[in-house]
Amino acid sequence: MTKIKIYTRTGDQGTTSLFSGERVTKADPFIEALGAVDEGNSAIGFAVASLPKEAAFEQTKEQLETIQHALFDLGAALAMPRSSSQTSKLEKTRFDSEAVVLIESWIDAMDQQLPPLDTFILPGGHPAGAALHVSRGIIRRAERLVVPLFEQQEVIQAVVAYLNRLSDYLFIASRYVNHLLNIPETQWEKHKINKSNKTG
Repeated sequence: MTKIKIYTRTGDQGTTSLFSGERVTKADPFIEALGAVDEGNSAIGFAVASLPKEAAFEQTKEQLETIQHALFDLGAALAMPRSSSQTSKLEKTRFDSEAVVLIESWIDAMDQQLPPLDTFILPGGHPAGAALHVSRGIIRRAERLVVPLFEQQEVIQAVVAYLNRLSDYLFIASRYVNHLLNIPETQWEKHKINKSNKTG
């Protein structure tokens, strides 16, 4: 088996290739979006590594790893601009809406076990919960970068829907992890900085 080299030097002039074979600048909107998806995937990996090893967290770990696989599939679809890619290649890198339905079921199952939320909460808690909040923020950024490509009909709607729902999942998952660990949520206090100035 031939070992693949990590570096190729093909991007040393600031360009790279999409799955379609098209050569683009690394500042291209598609590459920006792909980079944000990759960052989100890496942050989710950090959250997985931060989860406690107890059996209670095994299901969450499995879900997050399934999501990491899905994000690679999503990235493949994202790297195939619909206006410049062959139909056969688009079919090979399709991203199915069933992935959205799956994480919705996970959201509903976790949400049933959580106390109602009637105000904003501060990101934090256990390191795994905090890492899930970081992941959520990055996935939201990825979504913002993908939306213009969707508006140009270069990306299918399922990609946008998945990123949107994934950020919801990561929020619920962060709450769920902290809930299982009995770590209380810190509620947002309006104008707390003004209150702090008065007591400081």
